[in-house]
Amino acid sequence: MTLPTPSGQSLPGPLDRPRRLRSSGAMRSLVREHSLRPADLVLPMFVREGASENRPISSMPGVEQHTMDSLVRAATEAVQRGVGGVMLFGVPEHKDAVGSGATDPDGILNQALARLRSELGDATVIMADLCLDEFTDHGHCGVLDSSGAVDNDATLVRYREMALAQAEAGAHLLGPSGMMDGQIAAVRDALDGAGHVDTALFAYTAKYASAFYGPFREAVDSSLQGDRRSYQQDPANGREALRELALDVAEGADLVMVKPGLPYLDVLRDVAEASPVPVGAYQVSGEYAMIEAASANGWIDRDRTVLESLLAFRRAGASTVLTYFASEVAGWYQGGLPDHLREFL
Repeated sequence: MTLPTPSGQSLPGPLDRPRRLRSSGAMRSLVREHSLRPADLVLPMFVREGASENRPISSMPGVEQHTMDSLVRAATEAVQRGVGGVMLFGVPEHKDAVGSGATDPDGILNQALARLRSELGDATVIMADLCLDEFTDHGHCGVLDSSGAVDNDATLVRYREMALAQAEAGAHLLGPSGMMDGQIAAVRDALDGAGHVDTALFAYTAKYASAFYGPFREAVDSSLQGDRRSYQQDPANGREALRELALDVAEGADLVMVKPGLPYLDVLRDVAEASPVPVGAYQVSGEYAMIEAASANGWIDRDRTVLESLLAFRRAGASTVLTYFASEVAGWYQGGLPDHLREFL
């Protein structure tokens, strides 16, 4: 085949024509490499101690600090829509230096776990954030030493205690997220020693010291003083995530996670290619807020952007995605995607 040119000369036509496989919606669907399903999605949720009504989070439109009753209603709705799980974060009324509320059986997070397990049973995977930052008056993910630095090994003692409280409350899966050295081994040992051998661990393997967490700090009423760069990963480092992966797997992690999501798709890909266990990604509060803000200004097609961003995690290797869009997106799939979104089936 030849192609005419303005000068009358002929040029050979392309031998390969990839556009043939993009020619219609049916053709594109036939050869689509990745897809989304509601069961791939986990909904992070916030429950506030002593709340008599839901409190909107201004930097995360559509996301709220729940009362206990509204938490149950929203979680039940998400499960009925088919989400794979819910991840709980507690917002306590009182905080102290060691995060006592995290291990109190009557603390807000443990009470919420128990309530959800009672209401939902094994119909979904009930997950608990295992970290002290919501419960400490200084806002760090561990206890501090006399110099004000986070004491890694003293923090592991608290994580062991927190793990037992969460498992006894009914959590199916715990998410140690503090980035302490040895946290998976410490928690696994505590759980097994107390007979909780079936409680799974979702390691926050590559959690970066990111600016994308800003809205989350409003969501949990963070008391953070300073920053977390001495224990969360440097955004400049990629290979370091593979070192953390090897340690977490060796220590007993059942799943591993990269957090944040979209700014670290390269890390997610590397971790997914190397990991012998399932890999998740967390589309964090800042990612959510940017989509909502751009949509509110009419700059993007919100629904397509949401689905495209979630598909990016799946394409990069995530089998599970934590996202504040989880219940909404699951509802779209349950009700049938409209024509302009059907490419995401």
